Amino acid sequence: MSRHPFWQLYLARLREFHREPEVIFWMFGFPVLLTVALGFAFRSKPADDIISVAVLQSVNAQRTVDALSAESRLKPQLLSEEEAKAALRMGRVALIVQPGTTPTLAFDPTRPDSAIARRAVDDALQRAAGRTDPLQVGLSETSEPGGRYIDFLVPGLMGMNIMGGGMWGVGFVLVDMRMRKLLKRLVATPMRRTDFLGAMMASRMSMVLIELGLILLFGVLVFSVPVRGSWLAVTLLVVLGSFAFCGMGLLVASRTDKIETASGLMNLVMMPMWVVSGIFFSADRFPAALQPLIKALPLTALNDALRAVILEGASLSAQAGRIAVLLAWGVVSFLIALRIFRWT
Repeated sequence: MSRHPFWQLYLARLREFHREPEVIFWMFGFPVLLTVALGFAFRSKPADDIISVAVLQSVNAQRTVDALSAESRLKPQLLSEEEAKAALRMGRVALIVQPGTTPTLAFDPTRPDSAIARRAVDDALQRAAGRTDPLQVGLSETSEPGGRYIDFLVPGLMGMNIMGGGMWGVGFVLVDMRMRKLLKRLVATPMRRTDFLGAMMASRMSMVLIELGLILLFGVLVFSVPVRGSWLAVTLLVVLGSFAFCGMGLLVASRTDKIETASGLMNLVMMPMWVVSGIFFSADRFPAALQPLIKALPLTALNDALRAVILEGASLSAQAGRIAVLLAWGVVSFLIALRIFRWT
C-alpha cells in the first residue's frame, strides 16, 4: 500500500502544504479570523437599542421632543426639514416626526429599524396624550444558544469554507501545475489519472477536516454555539461536502490552462451559491418558484444538513436527501472530470 501511486501522491500533496507556511495561514488562520470578525459583526444585539428619530423644527416641536424622550429607547433630534430628510436617507435616523395636532410620521416601511421606530414613537405620543393601557402584559425575555444569529452563521461559514477550499484548493492547484508544465512531465509516467485526481481530492479533504474542526471548536468555545448532534455526523457531512466541491473544482480545472479563465469559471460556479444557499441568511427568503433549484445546489444541501445536525440534533438518516445531493454532485463531477481531463 505504501508504494501505491495514490498513496505517494497523497503524501506529496501533504508535504507541499507543510513546505509553504503561508498556505497554512490561509487554510487555518484566515477562516478562524473571518469567523471572529463576522461573529462579532453579526452578534445578537438587544432589540431595545437606542433609536434615533428626527423631529421637525416647529412651534410645538419641544413638546414632542419631551414626549419622545420619556421613552428610553428613543433619541429625538430637532432638525430642519432638509436635514431630517438627508438623515433619513443616509440611515442616521429611523423616522421623521412632524409635530402638530395630528403628528405625521415619515419612515421607510422596508427598513426594520423604521418599523420598530414607528411603533415606539406612536406608543410614546399616545401615552403623552393621556392614553392608559387597560391590560398590563408581563414580559419574559429569553435568548438561548441555538436560536441566535451567531448559531445560524457558524454552520454557514463552515459550508462557505468547504466550498472555497474544495474549488480553489483543487482547481487552482491543478491549473497552476498545468501552466508550469508539471502535468506534462507526469503524463510520461505509468501513473493513472484516477490515482492523480483522487489524491488531489483526498489531500484537500484531509486538510478541510482540520480547518472546519477549528472553526466549529472556536464557535463552541468563544460564542457558545451548541452542537446538539453527533460530532461523527458533522465530520461525515464535512467530508461529503468537501468531496462534492473538490469534484467540482476538478471539473472546472480539467481542461483550463489559464489562471484567469479558472478564476472566472470558479466565480461563476460559486457566486450564485454565495447569494442563495443560506450562508448569511435563510434560503427560504427567495421565491417559492426558485426553491427546487436552490435546494438542488450542493452548498444549500450542505448548509441545511450542517444546521440540522449541529443546531437541531438531527441524525444522518434524516438528512438522506441532502446527502444524496452532495454525493450526486461529487460523483458526477469527478467522473466527468476524469473523462475529459487533459494533461497539457
